[in-house]
Amino acid sequence: MTAAIVYAFASAIFLGAGVVLAQLGLRTVEPLSGAAISVPSFTLLFLVLSPLILHGEPVVWRGLPIFMAIGLFFPASLTLLTFASNRALGPVITSTLGNLAPLLAVAAAVVLLHEPLAPQQLIGLVVAVAGAAIITVTRPRDLGHWRSWALLLPLASALVRGIVPPIAKLGLAIWPSSLWACLVGYIMSSIVVLTVQRIRKGSFMVQAPRDGRFWFALTGISNGLSALSLFAAVRNGPITLVAPLAAVYPLVTVALSAVMLKHVEITARIVAGTLLTVIGVALVLIA
Repeated sequence: MTAAIVYAFASAIFLGAGVVLAQLGLRTVEPLSGAAISVPSFTLLFLVLSPLILHGEPVVWRGLPIFMAIGLFFPASLTLLTFASNRALGPVITSTLGNLAPLLAVAAAVVLLHEPLAPQQLIGLVVAVAGAAIITVTRPRDLGHWRSWALLLPLASALVRGIVPPIAKLGLAIWPSSLWACLVGYIMSSIVVLTVQRIRKGSFMVQAPRDGRFWFALTGISNGLSALSLFAAVRNGPITLVAPLAAVYPLVTVALSAVMLKHVEITARIVAGTLLTVIGVALVLIA
């Protein structure tokens, strides 16, 4: 159970960092091209390191179709939706609405996997999500104008992120390897984003400034480590525990936005939201 907690927090840290890094990349690269850089970047890194990190990891072919199916949507569609939302709404609102994901994940885990959910865990989840939402509820001043339909982007992203953990847990019950789950999923997602890139742009190669490619490569690595940590957390613990802990990633987004993007000030609202998030996490941990 301790491993699940550590992995869940690691997933939140990497995901929160990825949201901010993507914002830096989006200054010079469009979302689709950014996805065609970020997802294959982590896939390539994983493939290069696979002889070392996958040594001794058994292959269970029965679990392969599930991981392949996950890869068609996660992280491919999730990455596209997140980058598009990042560009339309900014990292703060993207992270805020993205926090609906743990609520969906827990609901799916209770219904599909019949995981128990103690009242204290439910209260902790709601408090943690509310705290994260309070932290990021205000639109940044430099965001500009946006249309209401753009809110569908982070909402769809939350839906994908909420459904994936229960399905991944089903696959991990057959093939208990978070490493293979992540690699198979990323290979499939790389095929998806590169195919979309080829159809839209006529080439698999992304034409983008060097700094944009650099930031999106870092984004891909950060998001990939987040996905790997999430799979490891789901393998080692119940989703009703993992989802609330992973929900704290806006704390990382806000902290890094304040440092790197220079448009977030630490206010009493952020402090209050942080305290609520910490209280919510504490309730989940001691349940």
